[in-house]
Amino acid sequence: MRRVLTGVIAAGVLVALTACGGIEPEDGDATLHVALAGASGCGYANVHVTVDSVQVHESPLATENSLGWRALEPAAPSRIDLMALDNGELVDLGSTSLPAARYRKLRLVLAPNTAQHPLRNSVTTAGQGETALEMPAAQQSGLVLSIDRDLSADETLRLALDFDACASVVAHGPGGGFLLKPVLRILPWPEGEGSSVAGRLANALADGTRVSLQQAGRIVRSTAPDAEGRFLLSPVPVGTHDLVIVARDRASTVLAEVPVAAETRTRIVADDQPVDLVPSAMRTVSGRIGLAGIGAIPQAQASALQTVGTRLVEVESRPVDAFDGGYALRLPVAPPMFAKYDASASRPTLAPDMGQAGRYGIEASVPGRPAQTREADIRTSDAVVNFEFLP
Repeated sequence: MRRVLTGVIAAGVLVALTACGGIEPEDGDATLHVALAGASGCGYANVHVTVDSVQVHESPLATENSLGWRALEPAAPSRIDLMALDNGELVDLGSTSLPAARYRKLRLVLAPNTAQHPLRNSVTTAGQGETALEMPAAQQSGLVLSIDRDLSADETLRLALDFDACASVVAHGPGGGFLLKPVLRILPWPEGEGSSVAGRLANALADGTRVSLQQAGRIVRSTAPDAEGRFLLSPVPVGTHDLVIVARDRASTVLAEVPVAAETRTRIVADDQPVDLVPSAMRTVSGRIGLAGIGAIPQAQASALQTVGTRLVEVESRPVDAFDGGYALRLPVAPPMFAKYDASASRPTLAPDMGQAGRYGIEASVPGRPAQTREADIRTSDAVVNFEFLP
């Protein structure tokens, strides 16, 4: 999918690392220290996941059936609410030793929902209450992902693993079911306040407000602000990012070229000054993404993109309904507000990008296929944009 890098998560205290055979380790041990990150901002009250194990392998060709996986196993499966991990909140999953080596594959195995434990993996919505998340059959034996990490003896590798619950939960048909298709990012986990961005919003905002750091229209890290409008994006990869603020009944706000340093925290404005968001009407772009003559594509994603100033940003994105391929994106009509980051300014001087009012590029992305993009104009009414991919 267009939006993400993939990674792997573990849950609970990591207390053991056992070899399954087939690997000849180098002399000496390294240390792996893992934390779990997440974010809300998409309307779910809770998204719980339960991890059975995380496994690593030295071979780039390893599959779920290969020998030689080394398993990091919690003492017992730990159930974590991903919606509770906003504003830099991390779950420290513990640390463990493993042989110094170059690790190429990571494998995530979730503890399944069972008759005795029917809600190990679940989503809670206002309309339906708590509902079990279905796991596609292809993922029940574990999700194998590529990574290339060279660990030397006595080295500690600190990883924060960002589980994108909003992109991972897929509605499945009129019966109200949901699928879980994990979408994750591997992030650095520095000590101290480095690799982070902080700020505050002035408006009293409804649920669904999201602050994100992006690069070329791809979300790197996102969060919902707290009740006082404060937000903290942490950890974030070092570099230059665009800060994008999206809120219900407000124009989108883009602050370009925000620097992130390893040693210090970047603050959007001085002295905790808030950023005001401009009111806006909202309209909907809806449609379907499917295969010609066949039907829905369960892993398809619909995204609303906009060029603000000179920056391509994502305003909204949702997985399609796995049953019928439908999607609906609620978007601002007012022109987006834009400024470049200025560390010396007391607050950003935002100006409307009038030419982009109500204009979006709707992107349909499907794994293994080139994305399709079509224009949508909601200045005077809602819009319908459908996509059809060849089988």
